[in-house]
Amino acid sequence: MRIDIISVVPELLESPLGHSIVARAVKKGLAEIHVHNLRDHGKGPRQQVDDYSYGGDAGMVLMVEPVYKMIEGLKAERRYDEIIYMSPDGEIFDQGTANELSLMENIIILCGHYKGIDQRIREHLITREISVGDYVLSGGEIPAAMVTDAIIRLLPGALTDETSALSDSFQDGLLSAPIYTRPAEFNGWKVPDVLLSGNPKLIREWQDEQALERTRRLRPDLLKTQEDPKL
Repeated sequence: MRIDIISVVPELLESPLGHSIVARAVKKGLAEIHVHNLRDHGKGPRQQVDDYSYGGDAGMVLMVEPVYKMIEGLKAERRYDEIIYMSPDGEIFDQGTANELSLMENIIILCGHYKGIDQRIREHLITREISVGDYVLSGGEIPAAMVTDAIIRLLPGALTDETSALSDSFQDGLLSAPIYTRPAEFNGWKVPDVLLSGNPKLIREWQDEQALERTRRLRPDLLKTQEDPKL
């Protein structure tokens, strides 16, 4: 898999994408991540990529020309399955979307900045808009790193135990069951006896019950969505 990220502030992506599971997946050759500085296609000595918006609204807007040149240059080298714009008014990113994107071969992620991007980019270049929540950040770099991390960790071989991702929260539409590790008792706080029983059937039943109970208590909206997919 290859992910190309377009940013005005590429330095913001160095740390989250340069360590842990993502970095190990890249080192193993499971994924390629290329971060591109949009200013490489900027105008003039300042490499300008933004301008004031028509209509007089406050805030600077990323211009269509540098984004067009960057995306078309990448598309000339390979076919992309999706060209994603990280936007607060896009579809909400969830585990199902991460699963879907992890099966793709090549993805471009455009990070917005300032007030946003010229609408013509969204209409003619972007194939999908994704949001990480109903709030506004200074730019799309952090959301892009979040999406990239969620995708990369699903690639076969990225995790030491590939079955680990299958038990994550949201994979089956529920929150995950509580998890414990050694010691079995600390400060009078004990691990549930069933987890020490060595009986896989009982443990699985307990985990299923706990996952349902936690979801009902903490995220009842997930159960409503399962009952009515239109929600």
